[in-house]
Amino acid sequence: MKKSSFLLSLVLAVVFSVSTVFAGDKFASWPQIKAFHTVMSQTFHPSEEGNLDPIKKRSGEMVEMATALAAAPIPKEFNNKEVAAAVKKLEADSKALDKLIKAKGSDDDIKKSLAALHDTFHTIVEKCSPGDHHDEHEGHGHEGHNHK
Repeated sequence: MKKSSFLLSLVLAVVFSVSTVFAGDKFASWPQIKAFHTVMSQTFHPSEEGNLDPIKKRSGEMVEMATALAAAPIPKEFNNKEVAAAVKKLEADSKALDKLIKAKGSDDDIKKSLAALHDTFHTIVEKCSPGDHHDEHEGHGHEGHNHK
């Protein structure tokens, strides 16, 4: 048991570090993505431990953040077809997840839907990192934020 407690503490420390770095300068010009990330991290990470209460309570807030993100202009440095498509998908999938939760969908379906939403979010982050800066992106530790 001590080993799993240590591993859990280590994972939480990495997640906190990644969240702190994510909130840094890279997305300073795009506050809506940072706001969405806050709700995503506070709901997705507990779901990995089987705790779906945060997403069940905050799915409406997730929709609000995704809608605000979709309504805001994408900063020029991140504006490309892939990011625009992923932002639209994030909004649609957030609404679908909220609808699933309100319809009392199964915990398994909620978990799968939230995981897919998380993957879409990561697509946006990855597409906001130009190919010539890929090493910089990896260097800030976001790769450790992959929760598959």
